[in-house]
Amino acid sequence: MTAVEITRFRTPAARADALLAARPAMLRDFETDRTGFLGARLIQLSAGEWLDIVFWRSSDDFAESRRRGGDRPGIQAFFSLIDEVISVEEGTTTEPVGA
Repeated sequence: MTAVEITRFRTPAARADALLAARPAMLRDFETDRTGFLGARLIQLSAGEWLDIVFWRSSDDFAESRRRGGDRPGIQAFFSLIDEVISVEEGTTTEPVGA
């Protein structure tokens, strides 16, 4: 099974375009610098809320990434556009990633 990070956050509508523009650099930083990163999906909800679903090879990989936080420029640029983190949860997949 794969570890899944589920983060719900708020970013004002006025910064939505900037958030989307910052996303590719954040993903590149994760791909090149985060062990166990398998991919991510960003979902726009209503009222300036977003859901970021990130797939990790293991719970330990997710924990290490959280420990490091925004230590890369692309990650920091994305994080800086978030006004409020509403929740962060961890789960596991019940089917293979990409199925």
